[in-house]
Amino acid sequence: MSVAEDYYDLLGVSKTATEEELKKAYRKMAVKYHPDKNPGNKTAEENFKKISEAYEILSDKDKRAAYDRYGHAAFDPQQGGTGSGARGGTRSGFRQGFGGFRDPFEVFRQAFGGGGFDDFFGSFGGHSRRGASAGSDLRYDLEVTLLEAFKGIEKTIRYNRHVTCEVCHGSGAEKGSSRSACSMCRGSGYVMTSQGFMTIQQACPRCHGQGVMIEKPCSHCYGEGRVVKQTTTKVKIPSGVDSGMQLRLADFGEAGEQGNSSGDLFIVVQVKEDKYFERHDHDLHCRISVPFALAALGGEMNVDTIDGQAVLQIPSGTQPESILRIRGQGMPILNQKDSRGDQLIHIAIEVPKKLTTEQREKLEAFARACEPRSKSSFFDRLRGSFGL
Repeated sequence: MSVAEDYYDLLGVSKTATEEELKKAYRKMAVKYHPDKNPGNKTAEENFKKISEAYEILSDKDKRAAYDRYGHAAFDPQQGGTGSGARGGTRSGFRQGFGGFRDPFEVFRQAFGGGGFDDFFGSFGGHSRRGASAGSDLRYDLEVTLLEAFKGIEKTIRYNRHVTCEVCHGSGAEKGSSRSACSMCRGSGYVMTSQGFMTIQQACPRCHGQGVMIEKPCSHCYGEGRVVKQTTTKVKIPSGVDSGMQLRLADFGEAGEQGNSSGDLFIVVQVKEDKYFERHDHDLHCRISVPFALAALGGEMNVDTIDGQAVLQIPSGTQPESILRIRGQGMPILNQKDSRGDQLIHIAIEVPKKLTTEQREKLEAFARACEPRSKSSFFDRLRGSFGL
């Protein structure tokens, strides 16, 4: 015959543990051994049953006192007929008197405050109360131009969503009609069936998991408490926004069922490609053609920026594919006042396709002047490209 394990040892606490220490220890172990987190693991399932039984006894003052005095015999019907306590009192009927052990899942729900299951298990929500659900979040993809992203803009958007029914104000019931807790599930939204140790939870077939019954459903929303309606709202796009960034509008998502809270609307921004600029984080890249003479001699030229024109200094001897930078002419940096990226200009050398007689003569003279320096110089290749 196996020896029952000490309840204090099962929870890993001392016999002087406070109520809060007991609850903390049980919560930690219950999360570890819960069957929904250990599907098919019989050992975890048995441990969950044991610690739930231990917590049920030790969390109740009367049961804990009986256990401290008589041990497991206090709850064993086979040992309840005889024997006496320290003062000569009988020990019979402790199990019957305390009403037996409860469903371990019920112990779990009570320890986590009824609705705390989802906080620990997320999608393992099989044993949590269903009831009317809160509204879902929505996504809206918004496309803006690069210039709009640079300046910031206010956009008006329209989309369809569930909103609270204006007739029943979200209650789901006709005016004058009552709402009451479902008599089958007693307002929990679920019913339990036992198969051996395992307890299966299912949505209540009478109230369909809502936990309430409506005497006469609203004729406008058919008892749901919400209807589909087009929503129009304005969205402020901040200066410097980039593709993939999200803006959150609280309570602009789907309205919840039967008056429950609404979800949020997430605006996902997509910045359109620009014909002239290419964006890299906060910097803007572009390509310009520089006349050959200007590239060789150096000088200044006006170039387009996203918010006007700027003067670009061309160093003498600028080569093809050089990159010149104009600081502070890129995109604004979010949440950093007066901070901007740079504009990076990729240089292409502009070679004239046709030359006048004077231009040809002067270019030939220039090429001859360069001959002593190197036969394979850049100017030799240049003459060849013009067929000189």
